[in-house]
Amino acid sequence: MSRPLDLLNGRLKLRHLVLVTTIAEQGGILRAAEHLHLAQPAVTRGLREVEQILGVELFHRGPRGVTPTLFGAALVDHARAVQAELRRAGARIAGLADGETGTVTIGTLLAATNVLLPRSIAALKAERPGITVIVKEGTFDSLVPRLIDGETDLILGRLNSIEDWPGLHQIPLYNEPTLLVARAGHPAQQARTLPELLRYPWIVPLEQTALKHELEQVFQRQGLTIPENRVECTSILTIRSLLLATDMIAALPALLVRTDDRLAELPVPLASVRRSVGVTLPEARTLTPAANAMLDHLRRQAEPLRRELPDEPQRIDHGGTAH
Repeated sequence: MSRPLDLLNGRLKLRHLVLVTTIAEQGGILRAAEHLHLAQPAVTRGLREVEQILGVELFHRGPRGVTPTLFGAALVDHARAVQAELRRAGARIAGLADGETGTVTIGTLLAATNVLLPRSIAALKAERPGITVIVKEGTFDSLVPRLIDGETDLILGRLNSIEDWPGLHQIPLYNEPTLLVARAGHPAQQARTLPELLRYPWIVPLEQTALKHELEQVFQRQGLTIPENRVECTSILTIRSLLLATDMIAALPALLVRTDDRLAELPVPLASVRRSVGVTLPEARTLTPAANAMLDHLRRQAEPLRRELPDEPQRIDHGGTAH
């Protein structure tokens, strides 16, 4: 069995790690040089130094750029983690020195984007205007790697299974039903069964989302398949525009409907599609003061939402009023 490399002997520098991750992200030596504002020979020389230190080839060179080898992919993963921890160290030290500044990066899913998150950000900024809040939208599977490597502090949205992601934990904030939604005045407002809605085009979540899987189960229980005439999308701006401009139908969190009087709940319930909205966090990593402040406001702003969304789904009329 070969002895592990000693990478703490001073030969491998932080600039080498930055160089390798940039080459991997940019897909080429020239693009990496431009991104780092270095001459191409300097980048080539730096890469050669790292490969000599490790004794392995890190990238396959091709006519269209470079791709990481098995060794390169492994080093890039660790290099990103090292850089993320150094960024977090800087942010934490700055936050400890001055609790009124810092940055918090939030990965967000469709649920919680229109009520909980804006309310929480507004409350945080009113209390600590020096904190910068960065919001990144995506699917759960696309956001988790960024959470693990430290680029994101927390993920807010419907709580997905974390069985495949050891080292994470979740904090439930409130439960929210999912409703079938169309524009106000849509002819489907007279429908009473799911098969009646199949004559219209649908907007469904992306394949890798838990909501997509749950909708498929709803259809399967009624001997149906998910509509073939569909658009797959998780952008609320795109979904809303399509709903208002067409006869499309979508499954959306209840709060998105309650705050939009141009959308209406269809009288076909999705009682089984009801999930907890909450925060996903790394278990072993300490939150920065800015991230802790954000989490505190998320908890506070979730309290009234728990009262607004009782255990049984509310009926929402065409004007957006719950009763």
